[in-house]
Formats: sequence, structure tokens, C-alpha cells
Amino acid sequence: MIPSAQIPGVYHRRIGDIVVTALSDGYLDGTVEAMQNIAPADATKMLTDRFRPGRRTSVNCYLVYSAGRLALIETGSGDYLLPTAGKLQRNLKAAGVDPANIDTVILTHMHPDHSAGLTDPKTGQKLFPNAELVVHENEPRHWQDDGAMNRADERGRILYFRCAREQIAPYHNQTRTFSGAAAVFPGITAVPLLGHTPGHSGYLIASCGQSLLIWGDIIHVPEVQVARPEVTMAFDSDPQQAAATRKRTFDMVTADKQLIAGMHVHFPGFAHLVKQGDGYTMLPEPWDQAFGG
Repeated sequence: MIPSAQIPGVYHRRIGDIVVTALSDGYLDGTVEAMQNIAPADATKMLTDRFRPGRRTSVNCYLVYSAGRLALIETGSGDYLLPTAGKLQRNLKAAGVDPANIDTVILTHMHPDHSAGLTDPKTGQKLFPNAELVVHENEPRHWQDDGAMNRADERGRILYFRCAREQIAPYHNQTRTFSGAAAVFPGITAVPLLGHTPGHSGYLIASCGQSLLIWGDIIHVPEVQVARPEVTMAFDSDPQQAAATRKRTFDMVTADKQLIAGMHVHFPGFAHLVKQGDGYTMLPEPWDQAFGG
């Protein structure tokens, strides 16, 4: 029989005694006009030169097995965005994970492709019934701010502010916020990477001398922003700060030879950055078939 569906988007990676499992939520296609500080024609050429038909954004989530506990970093898009995304629950099932067994959900920020898989909007029921929600204190503060919501355009009010409020409401008694470089879970430390949103954070996972920086939305379009880190996105809360954070993060991970994973690095999202001349090149990590022995 000819295959009619892709295999599940599940990939495991060891970081010392911790296991990180990448889960695909799917992908989102968009226009090059969402990129700023670059001419649309130049962005299109950079994509076509890399055999990309357009701006396709991978959406990744990560399970973290540590100290006998289970955390999930990001919840994907739920039913809020395109039908090519919202696949997290399907891939959790393929990975053999019951959402009820996830005790902590950690968000890099509260844009809909990261937080809209928290709650079923049709029923208002939590999709992770036993989980504590962990997020930088600036995120709920910003998305609950009526003044900021009123200053947004209609799309922003519906897709960002209203969605964030709906999604976190059932977790109001099970939410823990942090600021700065806080320990948020065994083996996981928050790394403030502000700019994309007011509380945008990465997470450093470390065990037995090995580490992984899950850097959230430092990039959205790898084919463009790795080579041109000054390129920002229309949905950056503070584009100038986002660009400065990206450049600083690039310099840090190249100097430290730090393994990274990104929500919008093509699945499964593990890679290194290296300096090349005045710019950078991303080297996706090869698939490790030997995981587990």
C-alpha cells in the first residue's frame, strides 16, 4: 500500500541524564511581507536560493523528562491558526504520552503558536489537567493589559490578546511566574530573551556537563534571519530589542558552541550556529538513530 500520511513528528535527544523529546505541532505558511528591514524581493530570493517556495515556519514543542518528572515546553497552535498546525496532541499520543501525566507546562511566551494548545476553546477545558503553568511574569501582565489590547489592531486583539486570555484562564490557580534567570524545573533555568514579546524567555537545560538552550522565537525564518539577524518580524513587540537580543544570543551560542533548539528551526530543531565571515551559518544536528542504545 502506498503511504498516504507522514510519520509522527517525534524525536528524542539526551542531555546528560535528561531526555528531551521534540514534538512537531506542524507548520505555518505566511508572506515575506511579515519580515521587516529587508525588501520583500530580497527575502524571496534568499528563500528560493535555498529551495524554499515561501516563508514556511516550523512549530515545535519539547517534552523534558527530568528527575522523575515530565514538563512540556510550549503547547502549539491548537485550533487557532492554520490546519497545517495544531498537531501536538496527535504527536503526544504517538509518543505514548498522556497529557494528564505532564505536571508542568512552560511557555517561552504567549503568542498563539505557543500557548493556544493549553485549552480547548470549544469547551473551556484544560488540555493538561494536572499541569502547573510556568511563564515569565511580563507575559500575563502584558496580555491582560486592556490599554495594550486597545492599542492593537483588530487582528492583534483577537489573535493575540483574546486568545492568550482564553487559553490561560482555566490555569489561573495553577500559574507560577518568574523573572530573571530563575530555576523553573529540575535541570531547567530560564534565560530572559526579551524583545519578541515583553517576557520572551529561553530555557537552558543542563545535566552531567551537557546543555541545550531552547531559545524560543529568536528566529522565525532560519533561511533569512541567521544570515541577516537585523531582519525583524511584524509581530515583534519591540523589533529593535528583538534584533539586539538575537545578535547577542547568536554571539553567545557561537562563542560557547552551545547546542540550541528553536520553536521555528525546522523540525526537530536541534542545531549549532557558527560564525562565517561577518555573519552566521546554522548547522542542523544530524539525526541520531542510536538514541537509547
